[in-house]
Amino acid sequence: MSDESGIRTLFDQSAPPTRRPLARRMRPRTLDEYVGQTHILGDGKLLRRAVETDRLFSMILYGPPGIGKTSLGQVVALATNSALVSLNAVGDGVGEIRKALAAAQLRAPRRTILFIDEVHRFNKAQQDVLLAPLENDVVTMVGATAENPFFYLNKALLSRVQVFELRPLSDDEIRGLLARVLDDEERGLGDYVVDVAPEALDHLVDNSLGDARRALTALELAVLSTPPDRSGTIRVTVEVAAECLMKRVVRYDRDGDTHYDVASALIKSIRGSQPDAALHWVARMIAGGEDPRFIARRLVISASEDIGLADPHALPLAVSAARATEMLGMPEARYALAEAAVYLATAPKSRSCADAIAEAMDDVERGDAFEVPEHLRDASYAGARRLGHGDGYVMPGSETEGRGQEYIPEAREYYRPGTSEFEREVRARLDAWDEAAGGGTAGDHDPLGGDPARRELDRNDDRAEG
Repeated sequence: MSDESGIRTLFDQSAPPTRRPLARRMRPRTLDEYVGQTHILGDGKLLRRAVETDRLFSMILYGPPGIGKTSLGQVVALATNSALVSLNAVGDGVGEIRKALAAAQLRAPRRTILFIDEVHRFNKAQQDVLLAPLENDVVTMVGATAENPFFYLNKALLSRVQVFELRPLSDDEIRGLLARVLDDEERGLGDYVVDVAPEALDHLVDNSLGDARRALTALELAVLSTPPDRSGTIRVTVEVAAECLMKRVVRYDRDGDTHYDVASALIKSIRGSQPDAALHWVARMIAGGEDPRFIARRLVISASEDIGLADPHALPLAVSAARATEMLGMPEARYALAEAAVYLATAPKSRSCADAIAEAMDDVERGDAFEVPEHLRDASYAGARRLGHGDGYVMPGSETEGRGQEYIPEAREYYRPGTSEFEREVRARLDAWDEAAGGGTAGDHDPLGGDPARRELDRNDDRAEG
């Protein structure tokens, strides 16, 4: 279908209604028919106010497939009586963009909504073509994408649009939509006599993953593929529903937003000492086809950053899991990954080493990169002694000898042992060495006198000020 300019418009309805897929037939026509996204379309919310007052602005609709991004673009256009022109960034280039913009200028003062599906696929040149028309209000752009726009769109374009993140539909929203479809005789399945078993409906809802299109497609297939019984009733059982959904699809994008979100959830679950949560996110990544080496690397990072010397066995175990992953591959590597995830989640936690190197790096980057003292300089090559390198250096021959020497021109205290059993031993050892070297009394290595609560409070204050 084309508008008066010859540009194709969104939602070509030329196919006979009975041949169009159910999900397409059930696309909402008004905001009241639209299901979900109440966080932006509920009463008093920004987007609803903009539509109802006809104060529409350019926007990016960002979210997973099947949750109504394209449908929302249609609803917005219908509600504001705007002309709606569609482009798809997969196949349309600069020429199609310019043609659409020229038609929009001829159509003025009537507003044109330029709907761009898969907008993240536009390259920089294509995005730049849109900047001036958006700035001058030639068109109102509604872009749809399943990818995080902050990763793919340039800052100039993002500064001209409002980004809305759309969410998967809730179970109640999916259930309500399926009930409406079964009652709708005009566009839905209401002209069939259908009996959907409660457990079959539950299965459709539970396995749709918040994807309305997936739920509607499965229900339509179940109804159309099931012959009626002697009473003329189509009975959809849980077995039929399961067949129509086939294998449950795990939503996971190895190159996009989900990749980083799930990895973040894994690390934070380990940090929060939640082994069951950590196992769930490991399983989510494995089922989504994530590179198991990436999972292993995250575990190694967690062991060194969040556990550190609270459990010195954590890092070797995580590294061993990473090596096992390289050796075994999938699916056997999942056992090594699971073992490491559980161990790390249940291990004591300490960021003392991570905080220490962060403070040291801050000092160096601020310019406190000290010259190496003469007695610490390399004296292994010919002529080094003539330069004074190594003069005065004392090789430590016991636990205490040599600690009285200067190893850094200005005193620094980066490493503050934590409260775990192992690090308490480390603290006692350092304090004893300091005392034996005549540098102070036991407890001096901890500036807060060994009080863990006071030390943690002080460190939190330091972070807040930073």
